[in-house]
Order: sequence, then structure tokens, then C-alpha cells
Amino acid sequence: MKFSIMAALASAALASVSVLPAMASPDAPVIALANAYYGNTWRHQMVEAFEASAKEAKAAGQIADYIIMNGDGSVAQQNSQIAELILKKVDVIAVDAASETAVNGVIQKACAAGIIVVSFDSVASAPCNYQLNFDFKGYKAAQAEAVIKMLGGKGSILQVRGVKGSAPDNDMYNAQQAVLAKYPDVKVLATVYGQATASVAQAAIANVLPSLPHVDAVLAQGGSDDVGIAQAFVQYGGEYEGKMPIIEGGGGTDFVKWWAEENAKNGYKTISMNTTPGIGGAAFWLGLSLLKGAEAPKLMIMPVATVDDGNLKDYAKLPGGQIISPSYSLDWVKENLLTK
Repeated sequence: MKFSIMAALASAALASVSVLPAMASPDAPVIALANAYYGNTWRHQMVEAFEASAKEAKAAGQIADYIIMNGDGSVAQQNSQIAELILKKVDVIAVDAASETAVNGVIQKACAAGIIVVSFDSVASAPCNYQLNFDFKGYKAAQAEAVIKMLGGKGSILQVRGVKGSAPDNDMYNAQQAVLAKYPDVKVLATVYGQATASVAQAAIANVLPSLPHVDAVLAQGGSDDVGIAQAFVQYGGEYEGKMPIIEGGGGTDFVKWWAEENAKNGYKTISMNTTPGIGGAAFWLGLSLLKGAEAPKLMIMPVATVDDGNLKDYAKLPGGQIISPSYSLDWVKENLLTK
């Protein structure tokens, strides 16, 4: 599948929609997105992917309408929003959850009301809902192993965690800890939260760097935090001028461009792996397919995107300010997620 930037894909998709959309039938469904957190580039692109798919389906008469609700990261607000969607009698709710467990009660109420619920990315564990997840533990362990191999199995590292309280943050952190336990010569100097956001990660690292000895590598969690991490070390300067630590990439195109420049200047090496915000579109098409009677497993796993020395130059050509991601179409969902 060809990788591209979701914002460009959304614009192209919307530009191709007919001026005279097909009329939805009177019983056409309404599909909603309950997104707990909207504070970083990844979540913005995820919402854009969902909306692009929803607009495509609405123009084709497949749905009557769609609703998008974005939250502040709190469980209380998301519980309230899902309760409101139940009252609106929507047909499907796609949930990027504030907590793996704390929204289960309201999700069970939605299911009891006959609503199909698909939690994705930050999933909920309610028994009735479908989970569209990433293998956060698997890919983050593989990335940490790759970085530690670049270090030769020893050195000092800084850990940057993601969205506090989310299931992905816990899974990725625990995966990193399991890898670090195998390398007694790798020392963790400090752990900070970057909220998968460049500005937050940059500020958090800038606050701790003056008190730390030399940092050889940074284990992060993805989103747009990677370029913020790099900027913090660049601005700090000193011992890091011309010799930056190995910073895990999280799929940010600004980081990939910086990495390519550093690689050209001094052979800088790292690896980038990231969950793909295009999952928002996949969640939409999955929910619509389930509503129409398709069958799918209760747990489905999405692919991740990887950038390394072999494809760095290609990805460095992408526009800045985005997260690397493919788009996921209805055909892709049918081929890769639905039960054969």
C-alpha cells in the first residue's frame, strides 16, 4: 500500500466527490466518533481520516450523517459525550478511549441500546465492543531493541512517555521496561511525559536536561513528540552539537526531514516506527460494515509504519507537519479486517 499524508488524501478525496451526492435512504445510519483527546497532530489526522471517510459515505448515500465529538482527555467528559450519543440514537460509535476501563460502563449501555461500538487506538475493554488496536507492545519492544543495539548494549537513556493515562502509553512503556530489564548496562536517567506533542515534549526535556549527565539515546512513544525531542537537544547545544543522541522516531515528517539532514551531514542513524492515524478511516468503514451485517473478530490489529536507512530519503520528501500514514479504504477493511 502506498503511504501518503492524510490531510492531502482527505483533500483529494473530497475534491473528487460529486457535486450532487446520492440521497440517503430514510433508514440510513448515523455514525459517530467519540475521541477522548484532540491535543496533538496524530489525533488531528485521525479525526480528519474519519471525517474524510464519513463524507465519502454520506455523498454516496451510505449514511444519513455523522457526528464527531472531541474531548479534553478526561474520562468524565467522554462518558458524558457517549451518553449524549446514546440519547441521539446513533447507530455506530467509534471510540478513541480516555481509559481502557473507566468508559466501559457507558459503552455497555450503548451496546444494550443496540449501538455497535468500535474502540480503536486507545481501546476500551468492555466485552461488547470491538477493538481495533495496534500491537503497541510488540512494535515498541522491537524499536527499543533496535536502538539499544545501535548503542552496543550500554549507555544512558531518557524515556519520554505519551498521553498520560491512556492504554497505549501504558503498553508502550511496559514494553520498553521489559526490554531494558535485559540490558543492565543501560541506565535510565529520567522519565518525562511528552503527551505525543512536540511542544510538550520539548519543554519537558528542556526542564530536565541541565540536571542530567550525557544522554546517549531517547526512548519515546511517537506522534509529533520526536521533533520536539530533537529540538530540545539542538537548543541545549553544548556536548550535543554535532553529536545528537539516538532519538526514536515516531513517524513525524518534520523529524524524518531533520533526521535526513543530520544523516547527510554526519551519518546520524536511528529508526522510526509509528501507529498510523489513518486508523480513523478504518474505524469508520469497519463500523459501517458491521452495521450492514459483516462479521469480524472482536480484536483486530492494524499495521505500523517503519522508516529506516533504506527508505529514509523517500519519506523525507513528504510535506512537513504531519504523521506518516496510509489511508484505509472500505476495500482495505474488507480484505484485512472482516472475517473471511
